[in-house]
Amino acid sequence: MKNLKMILILAFLLFLYTTLCAFSYAQTTSSEIVDSVLRLHVLANSDTAEDQTLKYKVRDCLLAYMNSLCQNATSKAEAIQIASDHIEDFKTLAQQTITENGFSYNVNVQIGNFEFPTKSYGDISLPAGYYDALRVTIGEAKGQNWWCVMFPPLCFIDVTSGVVPDESKEDLKETMSEEDFALISKNDSNRSISFKFKLLEFFGSHGFVTAKNQ
Repeated sequence: MKNLKMILILAFLLFLYTTLCAFSYAQTTSSEIVDSVLRLHVLANSDTAEDQTLKYKVRDCLLAYMNSLCQNATSKAEAIQIASDHIEDFKTLAQQTITENGFSYNVNVQIGNFEFPTKSYGDISLPAGYYDALRVTIGEAKGQNWWCVMFPPLCFIDVTSGVVPDESKEDLKETMSEEDFALISKNDSNRSISFKFKLLEFFGSHGFVTAKNQ
């Protein structure tokens, strides 16, 4: 009986140690990933075809402007600072696009730390978690969301069948460690990488990881 009790205690301690190690790894690694990217999040007024089309037009306008501003940016912190300095310009451009397309919706643009689900961009996947993002809400913001990575620039139109350009992946690779980049690159044949990604996804989806203040 005493031996059984000891075995149970040791098993519990081993489980606790393994859980703490997994949490520590996920927290550290996820933080490194979320601190490497600035995302764009656009919320449409509704799910009608007209509102969804408008959402994409606003997205295209803001992406073009962001790319022109940040073409020489070398870090996420620099990209956030540039976007912050031009936040009113983003709002003005979005509002103009809405008006030019015959709508009268209000628009709100802000930079903050927001929750994102796991999302794939071609052959790049980002685990669930809280990421810094430029968030754009159109009208009642009750329609389907659209998101991508503004810095490094990974935004492209067809996220279902598209493949991230090699140049964009190189830019992303420069902002994170080799292991972190391997984790977000699709590699179904590597079970170790897949398992680690699942850890990041689990802890990120439960709100354990947020980006550091810039």
